[in-house]
Amino acid sequence: MNGETRGVFSARTGTASHRALAHGRELLRDGPVTDACSTLLRAAAELRETDPPAARRALLAAASAAWAAGDRDSYRRVFTAGPCHVCGADRASTLCAEGCPESAWRTHCVGMSAVVEGDFRCALAVLEPRLDQVATRAETHELRTAGEVALLLGRLPTARRLLSLALASARSTGAEAAAPGIIAHLAYAELREGRHPQAHAHAEEGLVLARGLGQRNVAADLSAVCALVMSIAGDLPTVRARVADIRAVAQPHGLAQAAFLAEWAQARAELGAGKAERAAARLAPLVRPGARQGHFGLWFLAVPCFVEACVLSDRALDATEMVDLFAGWAELGADPQAPAQLARCRALVAPADRSEELYRGALAHHERAPGPYEHARTHLAFGMWLRRRRRPTEARTQLRDALLGFERCGAALWAERAGAELRAAGEVTGTGEAGPLSSLTPQQVRIARDVARGATNREIAAALSISVRTVEYHLRNVFAQLGVRSRTGLAHLLANVGEDRDRTEPEPG
Repeated sequence: MNGETRGVFSARTGTASHRALAHGRELLRDGPVTDACSTLLRAAAELRETDPPAARRALLAAASAAWAAGDRDSYRRVFTAGPCHVCGADRASTLCAEGCPESAWRTHCVGMSAVVEGDFRCALAVLEPRLDQVATRAETHELRTAGEVALLLGRLPTARRLLSLALASARSTGAEAAAPGIIAHLAYAELREGRHPQAHAHAEEGLVLARGLGQRNVAADLSAVCALVMSIAGDLPTVRARVADIRAVAQPHGLAQAAFLAEWAQARAELGAGKAERAAARLAPLVRPGARQGHFGLWFLAVPCFVEACVLSDRALDATEMVDLFAGWAELGADPQAPAQLARCRALVAPADRSEELYRGALAHHERAPGPYEHARTHLAFGMWLRRRRRPTEARTQLRDALLGFERCGAALWAERAGAELRAAGEVTGTGEAGPLSSLTPQQVRIARDVARGATNREIAAALSISVRTVEYHLRNVFAQLGVRSRTGLAHLLANVGEDRDRTEPEPG
């Protein structure tokens, strides 16, 4: 083959490879993500010699596809660099010689390989200095990549800053196709930091853009963020409907990340609604080691929810092993919330003589990390623990803090739960009952309303952290005082009470 023929062949190959890169990106946004990963890896291999920058873009997109699919092996393969063809560095763990034009990419590969293996100390040492060097005027893809790295490393304020800059860059340069994906990462960073209202606003904005551009995979990721916000702010049926929409795309396209976040959202909504047994059963296969375990890079985020659900449904033994596994994640230092969550989990499963110390330790950890929602969760769990031990004055202090914390971060579902616990601890919160319910204690009112909503005695017991026998005792007293003989009769009575209240409510103005 002469020089001219080689040139023509190279040009044709380059054109085909660039088409493969474009097709892989399209599949990543709207198609089976395993196909996207294979297409992009092939494009990267073909472009390595002729267009190294395009090859690196293909590899980064392949990594995104592998992450979306929950494919750890492919994700690892992306960052397992071979010998550097410029300076001769011979292993993936070897940085390039000083001044080598491939140095930045190889450094990225070394750091990301450490992330995959859970060596966050190495990852931070290699990657964190580069995050501070990203210029404000960097290219959109550079800002986005740096923001995603910061998110993986748990540097959430840095992630928000870089992703915000990436979004501004995409919009100023007319790269609208990139905007929904950037917004998805930005919303997720806000969610991880406990900024639920901001995360919801960004996710809804991104959804409009993604749907308009036909990016169903990105829309599924954004819907998952919305579902997680709704799981603490809305009602269970709304969350279920959103989760069903996510599954409709996630299952055929192999979106493991979106599917995992959706299941976690539904379990969290079930836990908030007092359905602890359902939440524990839903999360068990996702967090436990084994073939069915959820996304390799996310499963640990749902462990605190699983532990609490197990404890509230009298399955504390199921949670103990998971607390030890979560401790391994917390010690890596990649999640600012993890130390406080770990202490709370340990308090939930510990003997009574150790729980109080652990709860107070968890609250001390919360003071050193952002996240009002998780902070309020610990106040609530501690307040419930104190109330069960007949320490109502101390319980009310914790429960008031929980109520205020949930209100501040828009967690309406959990604020309602904290308010009910506060009333059960003997505090009037400005929502006193009138009519036939006025003769009941706060505990009896909550049980009556839960029964009327269709909750079982076991679900009520789990939500209130009392025994089923205690629920039955209170329910007999409720029936006697209200003059009803069945759960159906109680539901009918409370429905009529609600209608009477609506008819007598003064009209605004």
